[in-house]
Amino acid sequence: MESRILFPVPQFAEKNRAWTQAALRALILNAEDRVNSRDERIAGNGLSPAIVRVGRKVLIDEKAFLAWIVEQQKSRKAA
Repeated sequence: MESRILFPVPQFAEKNRAWTQAALRALILNAEDRVNSRDERIAGNGLSPAIVRVGRKVLIDEKAFLAWIVEQQKSRKAA
């Protein structure tokens, strides 16, 4: 199994200065599908494979995050 490089949100934001902590937390919050108060399904942004939760700690897999960025660019070009 390949080892993953995981960073807490503050360290990830420091290393990848294009992303603020607030922006990363918003992406993490919307990573998974969810249901609103009217029982309507809201699709997630697909980032969940790059997010690792250990207790209350939230870690970001750098390689998976960057792969997600590439996928976002591909889907925008296709649309």
